[in-house]
Amino acid sequence: FAAAIDMLNNIIALCPDELWEKDKQVYYMSYHTIIFLDYYLTSPVKDFKPLLPYTLCDPDHLPESAIDDVIPSRFYSREEMKNALSIIREKCKQLIYTSPEEKLNERWISDGEIELHGLCPSLVINYTLLEILFYNFRHVQHHVGQLNLLLRQKTNLSADWIAIAD
Repeated sequence: FAAAIDMLNNIIALCPDELWEKDKQVYYMSYHTIIFLDYYLTSPVKDFKPLLPYTLCDPDHLPESAIDDVIPSRFYSREEMKNALSIIREKCKQLIYTSPEEKLNERWISDGEIELHGLCPSLVINYTLLEILFYNFRHVQHHVGQLNLLLRQKTNLSADWIAIAD
């Protein structure tokens, strides 16, 4: 899991300022990946406090290049996103290392938490904590691949593959 998070961090670090600030596709996708990474790692979900606050936007009036209705409350610098990722990476490590087997087999979100933050897609409401961890890992890796492709297409740069992380 940490290798995927580290690759996301490296992509954000490699992204030139002009691309980050003007062509918002990389920016919005990076933000989306970070906010959901953080959200899906929060247990219990009622305790979710985003490091990079967001606003839910009318899906019919999304900013250009936004990939969903979860929009950053303000513009976040690459440094702010990398700092948030560092904290979230540690949160991920702690959740995985300290969760007993019983907790991993429990439902990750309670009925009362589903609508609490406006982030929970219906397809994951019955996942166990272990299943949401795998889902989250796949989600991060999916967007890391997309971001690396965008970076290569737009700048001829790409983050190196990280096979293993500490």
